[in-house]
Amino acid sequence: MERFIYLDNAATTKTAPEVVEAMLPYFTENYGNPSSVYSFASKNKDVIAKQREIMANVLGAEANEIYFTAGGSEADNWALKATMEAYKNKGNHIITTKIEHHAVLHTAEYLERQGFEVTYLDVDENGIVKLDELKKAIRPTTVLISIMFANNEIGTIQPIKEIGSIAKENGILFHTDAVQAFGQVPINVDECHIDMLSASGHKLNGPKGIGFLYIRKGVKIRSFVHGGAQERKRRAGTENVPGIVGFGTAVKRAADTMKERTGKERKLRDYMIERISSEIPYAKLNGDVKKRLPNNVNFSFRFIEGESLLIMLDMKGICASSGSACTSGSLDPSHVLLAIGLPHEIAHGSVRMTLGEETTKDDIDYVVDNLKEIVNKLRSMSPLYEDFAKKHNK
Repeated sequence: MERFIYLDNAATTKTAPEVVEAMLPYFTENYGNPSSVYSFASKNKDVIAKQREIMANVLGAEANEIYFTAGGSEADNWALKATMEAYKNKGNHIITTKIEHHAVLHTAEYLERQGFEVTYLDVDENGIVKLDELKKAIRPTTVLISIMFANNEIGTIQPIKEIGSIAKENGILFHTDAVQAFGQVPINVDECHIDMLSASGHKLNGPKGIGFLYIRKGVKIRSFVHGGAQERKRRAGTENVPGIVGFGTAVKRAADTMKERTGKERKLRDYMIERISSEIPYAKLNGDVKKRLPNNVNFSFRFIEGESLLIMLDMKGICASSGSACTSGSLDPSHVLLAIGLPHEIAHGSVRMTLGEETTKDDIDYVVDNLKEIVNKLRSMSPLYEDFAKKHNK
């Protein structure tokens, strides 16, 4: 393989060298269990507290509002299940959207089977929630609104501040899955009236297997993992000290470099979108042009099968995806693309390319040049495209 270009940073990112370096002593030297009373182990409590402060400072939160988890999926499950259990005397209704990550959607479906009621909001053609419909969906029994900060497939950023205001005005708790947004865009939990927020380490050059749930002080949700008294009796299990240290290092790194890094990604993103839009016919950009994550490019190419396109890109050393990494084994079209109104046959021909800090303009040119060639080759084998071309060339 002559070249390797990784454009699937929404699925996972390369762990930064300084993150690995920061973690290593906690595997082999400072390996004590933070719950133990002797100083060799208990000093790791201070290490964890320091990382908690880093997370909190980036969000404008308090350190004691950060609870470490095994990742974003656990945090999403905790936010929905524990909230509905804790507030079931108040009501039984949740509002979410049709384009959430499956960690939220499948949890909502589970809660429906337990007798809770869920409203799944439609979104517009760019994947943005309609605030009027959100307001109409609110009931006296609504306990929780859970709407993602930014979509993992099409990159659309929601009007989170406005959603949070609506929730607050109606006395409803607001949770946001910020797994894709945390470290990519500025987030302040007070300004956005966020009560709970999920984040994950491996989306911002940190390690896998670590995340957190921000829980605003005063939100009375219970433990999700039962056992010991870790995480102030809200999340049992021996703390993943190396993971927490790596996560903290990655978060500080992401915060310190955000402006410069995302500015570069945004320029490359727009350059890639412009080239594809102007050079490949019958290509449709999915998601909002401006209200999108700095590194996200998602296109549908008519008359081709996305899986074939991904395989041929892989043969050129290019890593991309057809949508969420958690559903890459599925043959069904993306639920997000269907929700924004794409027909099945066009949704099937979609590719998500997410840039990283190491992506260069030369990489983008190489990818687009190969993309053009592959799309043309696949269309030349498509009887649907052949019929379409004949009709339009008359």
